[in-house]
Amino acid sequence: MSRTHRLFQLMQTLRRLPGPVTAERLAQETGVSPRTLYRDIDTLRGMGAVIDGAAGYGYTLIEDASLPPLTFDDEEIEALVVGLREVQQVGDPALARAAGSALAKLRARLPEAQARRLHHAVLTAHRFRPIPAPGVDAAVLRRAAWEEVQVRFSYTDKDGAPSQREVQPLGIVFMDQSHCLLAWCLLRGDFRVFRLDRMAGLELTGTSFRPRRAAMLRTHLERIEQAAKSHTWGN
Repeated sequence: MSRTHRLFQLMQTLRRLPGPVTAERLAQETGVSPRTLYRDIDTLRGMGAVIDGAAGYGYTLIEDASLPPLTFDDEEIEALVVGLREVQQVGDPALARAAGSALAKLRARLPEAQARRLHHAVLTAHRFRPIPAPGVDAAVLRRAAWEEVQVRFSYTDKDGAPSQREVQPLGIVFMDQSHCLLAWCLLRGDFRVFRLDRMAGLELTGTSFRPRRAAMLRTHLERIEQAAKSHTWGN
C-alpha cells in the first residue's frame, strides 16, 4: 500500500468512525503498526488536518476547510443527492434550506464532469404526504442538543392531554409521519419520545447536562430498536 493511499484511508476511517477512536483501532482498520499510525497522524496534522486527541485517549477528526476537496465516485454522488433531496423533503425549514445550500456548494466544488452528474442525478426523493410542521423552532432545539442544555416546553399527547415538560434533548429523528425529539424526561425520570408538532413554548433553561448526551442517546436508540423488534414501541 502506498503512503498516499494509506493516509487517504486513515482520513476516511477517521470520518467514518465516531470519535474518539483509539490508536489501536485505527491501526487495525488501516493495517499498520501503532508506531506508523502515530507518524501518519502527525503527517496529516502537518498537511492541515485538524485532528483532536492524543495517544492513550483517542483521535477525532475535525473537518478543515483548508484541506482539498475529496472527489466522489458515481454511486457516492447519487447517494449524496438522494440524501440531501430527502432532507429537503422532510426537514424543518432551516434544515431544508441547509440541504439546498449544501447541494449548491457541492456542485461548485466538484470537478466539472462530476458537477454535471450531480446536477442531472438519476436518483431523487419526493414525499407526497407532508410532515406536520414543528410547533417549536427545530433549529433552537438542535442547538440545545448539541450544547447539551436542558429545555422546557408545553406538550400535548396523542389523547389531547396537556403537560409541562423539562427534558434533556438527545436527538431528533425523522419518522414517516412526524419529527420526534428523543430526550430524557425529568418529569417521568425516563427516556421519552416527543413529536415536534405537539410541542409549544420552547425555552432554554441554561442547565447543562454535559457530557452525557452521546451515551444517553446511544442507550435511547438501543431501547427503541429493542422495542421495535418486539413491536412494543410506538407514538
